Amino acid sequence: MSQILPEDILHATGMSEEELRQEIAVLLFQKEKLTLARASRLAGMTRLQFQHLIASREISLHYDESDFDEDLRSLKELPFSEGGQ
Repeated sequence: MSQILPEDILHATGMSEEELRQEIAVLLFQKEKLTLARASRLAGMTRLQFQHLIASREISLHYDESDFDEDLRSLKELPFSEGGQ
């Protein structure tokens, strides 16, 4: 279910919708409520971009078995060329 942030909330925070989504993603990741992959999606960033964001805030990267399983599923979904790589 998608939610649209009310304009008055955005105005009260002084943030853009993108900035607020990133802040929410960081908070939920830090509280271990979202995996790295899901927090990255919520933030609208690649995993690498999100990792840089949390590193800039000195938040440790917790990577557990569910993150590993999710990464494996993602890798299996990647299209690989016939030329071999």
